[in-house]
Amino acid sequence: MNLQHVNVKLLLKSNGNVDLEALIPVFHGWIQDRVCEELLLDVADYRHVPAGPGVVLIGLQADYAVDNNDDHLGLRYNRKAVLDGNNQDRLRQAARSALTACRRLEADPRLEGKLQFNGQEIEIFVNDRLLAPNTDATRDASEPDLRSFSQKLFGGGEYSLSYNTDPRRLFTAFVKASRPFPAADLLQNLNS
Repeated sequence: MNLQHVNVKLLLKSNGNVDLEALIPVFHGWIQDRVCEELLLDVADYRHVPAGPGVVLIGLQADYAVDNNDDHLGLRYNRKAVLDGNNQDRLRQAARSALTACRRLEADPRLEGKLQFNGQEIEIFVNDRLLAPNTDATRDASEPDLRSFSQKLFGGGEYSLSYNTDPRRLFTAFVKASRPFPAADLLQNLNS
């Protein structure tokens, strides 16, 4: 299976009172300062949508968002452009982009430390229903790549892998480590 349009969502610690409005000038700054590999174009504010897309940084090759889809607050990297390489390359690229963005948000003084990655739970989506329908066959075909990727990401540590099996939803894998990891450690694991 050739996975494309890989999305990685890093769940965030939340006390339930996270105001995403502060993200708007932060994301505009990312556009102006060209801090990402992708060409970034605009910021869209969907905070009014309950359990929705939140604040989205729209790019040509990929989008970044802090969303609350399915009541899971997290930073989501959505790769839109086709990427060369194998499945491991594409999973690593999406995770690296998400982790780097997460570290930027955690360190940004304008956010006052209110957005912190929980370091344990990651959601992986394939945003292409034709390429990767949410079926048993897709899960079976992609599981070796997802396990290999998760093993590397968590440095050989224990983790669990489960799936959303609703055929109406995007193909989604939930990866949960047995303990929290700082984003810097996960990036180091991916780069080693």
